[in-house]
Amino acid sequence: MEIGCIIEGDGEEDALPILLRRIIQEIDPSTYIRVRRPYRRPKGRLKRQEHLSQIVQLVARQLVPPHALLILLDADDDCPAEFGPRLLDWALSARRDVPIAVVMANREYEAWFLAAAESLRGHRGLAGDLSPPADPEAISGAKEWLRRYMAPGAPYTPMSHQASFSAMIDLELARQRAPSFDKLCRDVRRLIEAMRTAEGLRPF
Repeated sequence: MEIGCIIEGDGEEDALPILLRRIIQEIDPSTYIRVRRPYRRPKGRLKRQEHLSQIVQLVARQLVPPHALLILLDADDDCPAEFGPRLLDWALSARRDVPIAVVMANREYEAWFLAAAESLRGHRGLAGDLSPPADPEAISGAKEWLRRYMAPGAPYTPMSHQASFSAMIDLELARQRAPSFDKLCRDVRRLIEAMRTAEGLRPF
């Protein structure tokens, strides 16, 4: 079983497979699922139906069945509840034979780190008394928030820190405090169940 990924950010090329493997391990430790290296394109192009359809078809053709596809974008100033379903409709219109999920990180991937801030205390230059903000997904500028709590001379950058933080965060805390992360976990479970069904395995 394989999961292909479509992303927009440089840091997620390494970070998202790490995060997905952790989520998959918690959902079903007995099943091996290969997470393919994400396919990255600029968000502006992925927000166009024609281009997104082309990328979905391209990535899906590279996967070995049973397979699934995850599209992950930062919401930024878009409303995830409005834009996410639109992207999903576009993706499914391109490949209805493939289980697909679209997750919009609200507002950005780094908000999930803020939601589980305690589990990152002292890691890679972060403050030892780090505490999460009241509403991690309401903060516009999660990257800047992280930089404020890092040691001088070691500023947060997605390419340097995103994979490491993805390997460390407490998944349950992130689910409790970041609804978009909870959606990611629920969608990954749904994709696994669809692949298990295609493989002739019993659902969970």
